This record gives sequence, structure tokens and C-alpha cells, in this order.
Amino acid sequence: MHGQPAPPDVGITAALGPTNTGKTHRAIERMLDHRSGMIGLPLRLLAREVYDRVTARIGESRVALITGEEKRVPPRPDYWVCTVESMPVEREVDFVAVDEIQLAAHPQRGHVFTDRLLHARGARETWFMGADTIRPVLEQLVPTAEIHRHPRLSQLRGAGSMSLGALPPRTAVVAFSANAVYELAERLRQRRGGAAVVLGALSPRTRNAQVALYQAGEVDYMVATDAIGMGLNMDVDTVAFASLRKFDGHERRELEADELAQIAGRAGRAHADGQFCTLAPVPGLPKRVVDAIEMHRFAALRRVVWRTSDRDLDFGSIDALLGSLRQKSPRKVLELVRQAEDYDALASLARREEIRARARGRAAVELLWQVCQIPDFRKLTLRLSSQPSGPETLVLDGHADLLAEIYRQLAGPRGRIDPDWMAGQIARIDDSEGDIHVLMRRVASVRTWTYVSNREAWLVDAQSWQGRTRALEDRLSDALHERLVARFVEHEGRAAAPRGRGAGRRERGRAAQAKLGRRARVDREAVAEGPFAKLLELDLGDAPRVDTRDDAWVEDLVSAPHERFSCDERGTILDGDRELGQLVRGVDLVRPEVALTIEELGAGARARIQRRLVAWARDLAGQLLAPLRGPGVERLSSDGRGLVYQLERGLGTIHRSAAKGQLRRLRGRDRKLLDALGVRVGRRMIWLPELLREDALRVRALLIGAALPRGVFVEIPRAGAVELVPNPDVDPDAYTALGFPVVEGRALRVDVLEREG
Repeated sequence: MHGQPAPPDVGITAALGPTNTGKTHRAIERMLDHRSGMIGLPLRLLAREVYDRVTARIGESRVALITGEEKRVPPRPDYWVCTVESMPVEREVDFVAVDEIQLAAHPQRGHVFTDRLLHARGARETWFMGADTIRPVLEQLVPTAEIHRHPRLSQLRGAGSMSLGALPPRTAVVAFSANAVYELAERLRQRRGGAAVVLGALSPRTRNAQVALYQAGEVDYMVATDAIGMGLNMDVDTVAFASLRKFDGHERRELEADELAQIAGRAGRAHADGQFCTLAPVPGLPKRVVDAIEMHRFAALRRVVWRTSDRDLDFGSIDALLGSLRQKSPRKVLELVRQAEDYDALASLARREEIRARARGRAAVELLWQVCQIPDFRKLTLRLSSQPSGPETLVLDGHADLLAEIYRQLAGPRGRIDPDWMAGQIARIDDSEGDIHVLMRRVASVRTWTYVSNREAWLVDAQSWQGRTRALEDRLSDALHERLVARFVEHEGRAAAPRGRGAGRRERGRAAQAKLGRRARVDREAVAEGPFAKLLELDLGDAPRVDTRDDAWVEDLVSAPHERFSCDERGTILDGDRELGQLVRGVDLVRPEVALTIEELGAGARARIQRRLVAWARDLAGQLLAPLRGPGVERLSSDGRGLVYQLERGLGTIHRSAAKGQLRRLRGRDRKLLDALGVRVGRRMIWLPELLREDALRVRALLIGAALPRGVFVEIPRAGAVELVPNPDVDPDAYTALGFPVVEGRALRVDVLEREG
């Protein structure tokens, strides 16, 4: 895939349209139709959200998550969920998708999206999703793409300007600085009982905990930056703009209509309508802007941001590298990036003689470029000029000093970062005391070390450092969430409707909750057959109070490795001795669901734990059936793959008569490939001997038990058992799936049955 144009016979689809059209959902569905795939998303938070959704469907053993600061890569992943910058585009997969492709016009990040548009391709299919404004550019750069325009699923209406007191429940107030977010959250705490806070600088752990407060109805308001504009899914009825200006990293400017629409589009969900407004004293939006947002009509993009792709850079020297980064494209549609953080860092380091002395030769220059790509999470760089084609940038902060020190160590005799030095850097921020601002700075700092620890060639025992930085980020994130709750949520109101003056407001709060509950039921009906239906089944009534002391346990649980959980013979899922839930019937044997038995947590925390346990249950089935997903499966004919599919659904054993048609059409190569997978075709049965091991039989019994009526189970065969007494309350097909088909009242192990004839 890397650097190669798409072959003519490979389908390229552009799914374009406004927010709430289901584009990303469709792309995920299409990806899962293929045997392998990769999706690039614009935010770390959104990548984690999609990862959670996909793993809730197929388990974590088949899905990798890669962002700049987090890598969860199982031994043999089929699917890759990534930030766009972190996509391993050198890896060949059947399906590739890139979301929010209109960000190719973004002044700082656009060149990465443009590179994916030009070069990222799936072996079989490629999708680009985004706003319709990218269409003219896409038609020029990818003329073979088949463009599909998707209408919004619900209406979006302007609502003028509202005061803070008039904002209805389920409102997201949007501001464009942390200080403005904090000020608004404090005002909402005083007048309306509190608010959740969402900023792009929050770690996923803190952000998820804050969103859980809002989703569970413990607070009815959220104050956020425009981080919510990139596809994060929340139950928002109204978006209120507290400002119409933002600093974009280069200048403070008015937001364009399409940018306002991207954020306003978070209002409404599925077929529920939404509205947008300004927050007084900000005047209402001009009618032409309101009309454009309501009708989803915006000026088309004519150019996108570009720079030389990494694979084409000249690493002969620092000056050659700087020159290749300043090189313009001959195509007018591709505009050279004006501001890039990594270029700024390289230009700054290039002025240091000690760095120039070390950066001699291709390998040393390439290493320097890798170091320059460490993000400035602290945002302390002062840029007096930042145009690659213009004067060099003056960098006035410690970020360049930090990069220089890291490069000195990596380019030195050891070729690794000094562990004592790194330990000292981490120790300086390993303190969960302090106010919100202090903890935010520490979270930003630890993100640097999380990023560094994920560059395994830079460290001795990188995995240990990854665990250490992740644990520190978790501790700081938990402390930050506690401070945010303590500061911006009225504690007496956490378990009830928002605090107000008298019963009238409380009744309106309850009515809003009832409305939200009705809307959620409608949404569930609309997606009842979809892959994420269970994730929408939240109890949106009066949520029990969540003690912040439990939040850390919840976060640890949802991030826990597979081995933390266990399951007893009745399908009860345990965390040590604590009962969490029960395996229950799903759409088939390999996709069980989970019914939570925890009562003391709020709805948001319960939904997140359920997602984690559903993913664990999918892994349980996935690991059992791993032999059927080994090398060679993709080379089977359609009949061979159909036979494998039946074996998967039968947990490794089916009657030969069920596959009579496929067997008749199998070719010699198919039979050899099936034999290599361990599939045995007998006179009466088709089975996998490997799934007759004691541990595999236990998992098969648990999956079968989940599908049976409550209180009915199949016996877990003991080691060496060749015959079972079938339970008359259990369908004989269940014993076939166990590997003990019932014949003349006897449940015989399949290989024994074959020998007896």
C-alpha cells in the first residue's frame, strides 16, 4: 500500500455529506465485511471511541489501536484503528478508510490528510469520508473515486441567541479556550447544578469520565472546545456558541460557516432533530450563515495543504531535508503547508552547531527528523514566523531544548535514552496533588513521555516505560476528573435533576430526562439490528450517585487486560471475587452479550463496563476459533470459506449433511488448505480436533450456556470424557456445537462417533 497508487480495479469511494449522516458507521461496517482493514480518524479521542465500538463487536484480540501516545497491538490483528497521522500505511490490508478528509485543507495538519488522499489505499477497497466541500479537490486528485453524497438523518435548526438561564437541558456550550470553558462551567454550576467539561487536551481517561457524567444524566450540560466537532457521539439536543472567534495556531479569527456547521452538527442524534444558537451577549448568527448551516451549503475547497511525503524526503543532510520540506508542488491544487510544528522544531535545531555536528549522514538526519516529530503537547512554543517558504521560525521555549537533549542521547554512543534521565523527567511530574491547571500541565507533560515510550527503538525495555507512563497518565487523569467534578458539579445534585429554584425547574429536568429516554428508545429501535445496539441500551432514568472513589476502579476495569476477568461454570463474569455480569444470548453462539449485575454504579459507568465485558466475551469466542482464522483462509474458494463460516458458527463441529453442497464443489487446493487449518471431514461429521481440548471444551460450554434459557446449562466435559448424558431440556444441536453430537440418546465425542461409524 505504501507509496503505490490504487490499481484500476480497486474501488475508491468518497462518502460525503454533513454531520450525522452515518458515514463513519457505514465505513466501519464495510471494513468489517473485509478480512482486514484500517481506519484513520482525526482525533485520539475519536480513535479510542471507534476502537471501543469495534472491539465490543468482535473482541480486542483482532483489533489494534494506534495513536501517537497509545499502542494496543495484539499478536495478529485484522483491523487497525488509528489517528490519521499514526496509520501504518506500509501495511497491506484489504480495506482502508480515512475520516474527515476535508481536513486536508487544515493549515497545520492538512498535509497528512492530503498524503493519505494521494497514497493510502486498500488492496480491495478504499473509502474517504468527509464534508461535501472537498468534492472539487477530490475529483482532481482521485478522479477514479465514486462519489456518494449522504443526507443528514435529522434536521438542524438555528435558534437565535439564548441567555445562560434559558439554555435547555442536554446542551453543549462551546468555547475556544480552556479559561472560557472553566468560566462557563462555573456559571452553570452556580445556576444549573453543574456541567461536564471536555477539552482536546484532556486524556481519553478524563474525557471519558466527564462524558459519562453527562451521558448518565448526572449533569444536563457540557462545556467543551471544538474538540466535540469531530464525530464524538453524545446525546446533545442544543449546541450553543459562547464565541465565534478562535485562535487557530496562527491568528485569532472568525470561524467560517462550515466550521460552525461541523460543531453545530453535534446537536441531534440519528433521527432526533437538533438546534444551534449563540450564547448571549454574543449576537445571533447572520441569516445567511444560519441558512448555510441548515441547508448544508458551503463554499467548495479549491486547494488543500501539501508537503513532500516522508518517503520522498531528502535525508542527505539537514539542509537537504529542510529544502525538500520547502519544495512546492507543481500542481496548483496542492498548496505548501505554511505552518508545521515538526518543521519549526527542525529549523530551530538546525541552528545549533552541536546538532549539526551529530546529524551527518542519512541515518542521523532521519533520526533527527523523527525526534522533531515529538509533539509540543505543552503548547509553550512562541512562533514569530512559521512559514517553510519564508523566514525561519524563532522558537522561544523549552520544547526545542528537550528535543535537542533527546537527540543527543539517541545519536550518542549508547543509541538509547538514558533510563536514569528519563526516570527523573517522569518523577518531576509524578504528583497527583494540585489544582486543575497544575494537573492539566502534568497531563500534557506525561503525554510527551508516553509518546517517547512508544518509540521502542529509543529505549531499553520500552514496554516497561509504556506501562509506567500509562499508569502515571491514569493517576493524573483520575485526579483531574475528581478536581473537575469537585469544581464544576453541585454535589447535592449529582444523583438528581439539575439544581434549580423550586420544583418547577426540577420537574422540567425530569421531563427532559423522560424526553431523552424516549428518544433513546426510538434510536434503539432504529438500530436494533445494528452492531452497536447494545451500547445504546442505557438506563436514562434517575441514575444512582457515582462516588468519585469508584471512578478510578471503573477506569482500571475498562482498560484491563483480558487476563483480569474470569468466568465460572454458570457464565458469571468475575473481577477477582467481585461479580460483574452474566454471559447471555447474543445474535449467535460466537457473539454472546453481557447482562451487568453491578447495581451501585451510574448509567455512564455501567455502559462503559458493559462495553469492556462484551469485548472480553467476543475475545473468548475469537481465541477459541483462532485455528479457523489461520494463514491460507484467504486463498480458499467461496465454498471453502462458506464451510469455514459454518464451522465458526458451530463452534468447530457441524454435521456433514449441513455442508453437502460446499463439499461437492471443493477443489483439491481447498481440501489441502482446510487440512492445513486442522479441519477433519468424516463420514458423518466435520470438526476440528484442536477444539476438543479440555480448555476449549470449557469455553464452548460457556458460549452454549449463554444461549440457553436462564437456569439451563450443558455439562462442561471433564478431561478425557468421551460420552455425556444429554440434558433433555437442551436442544441436541447444542451438543453438536459442544463437540458431542447426540445419536440415539447418547452424546458422543465427535471423533469417537466417527470411529464407531
